[in-house]
Amino acid sequence: QLQLVESGGGLVQPGGSLRLSCAFSGFTLDYFDIGWFRQAPGKEREGVSCIRSSDGRVDYADSKEGRFTISTDNAKNTVYLQMNSLKPEDTAVYYCALGRGSGDYCSTYTPGDYVYWGQGTQVTVSS
Repeated sequence: QLQLVESGGGLVQPGGSLRLSCAFSGFTLDYFDIGWFRQAPGKEREGVSCIRSSDGRVDYADSKEGRFTISTDNAKNTVYLQMNSLKPEDTAVYYCALGRGSGDYCSTYTPGDYVYWGQGTQVTVSS
């Protein structure tokens, strides 16, 4: 049974850090891309970062690189998103999502290419 469960969100001050976790089951990252997305109130869901299964390449959307780091622990079946130097505009619900398979679509962050989503975890950056 496919399952994705995010955790690690919370309230943090600007400039602070959080590490989000996505515990997954029912698949292996050897054959599926996986990504992090976020959605702020009143805005469309946007891509944050992803890992391409074919070669392990990681990608970061827009200005996320340098502040955010995606990683995996295959022994724990967990994907992480380390977020540093957080800004108020990073406030959103963060989702991890399972891609439709292995391919060169990861970095386009098209929600339709991701077939299974976790329930999300809220991140609030505020003083």
